[in-house]
Amino acid sequence: MAAESSTNGEECLKGNSGEVLEFTLENEDYALDINIVREIVEMMPITPIPRSPPYLRGVMNLRGEITNIITINSMLGLSESSGERGRKIIVLSSEATGGENIGIVVDEVDSVIQIQESDVEHLGGGLSGQASGHIKGVIKTSGKGAMERKDEEERDLIIWIDMQQLLQDLIPRK
Repeated sequence: MAAESSTNGEECLKGNSGEVLEFTLENEDYALDINIVREIVEMMPITPIPRSPPYLRGVMNLRGEITNIITINSMLGLSESSGERGRKIIVLSSEATGGENIGIVVDEVDSVIQIQESDVEHLGGGLSGQASGHIKGVIKTSGKGAMERKDEEERDLIIWIDMQQLLQDLIPRK
């Protein structure tokens, strides 16, 4: 089931449950609504665009469509990953991006997980920093549904990104 946003920015889950796509950036776990994902592709050559904003890595040709490739690391206060090996691109649906072809570079895509409303802790207004407006909440997995990692201890908290708000802040719509 897909999640849908209410008008005040807090997340409502249809039937008290929904699905999110879990991914990794700089060894931290994040998630975004699965209903805004069009596809996941392996890292491909990206052509830089001169004098573009820092978040715009460039463009790539994805099956004949020019797709803008962005990084969200700086918006989340993370350093930029070095190297391209093993990285993925999450291509967002055109409905979520206002008709634009946009892909997001991530270190790893882990899994699609089912969440319940009771699994989500919404953050209060007391957070400071640029990233706080781009976080829907924290998903408490308690070891269920999250992909197991062989070389790391299993984390039980996933930061749920409000990707549509983040994109709106990055790319102001006309």
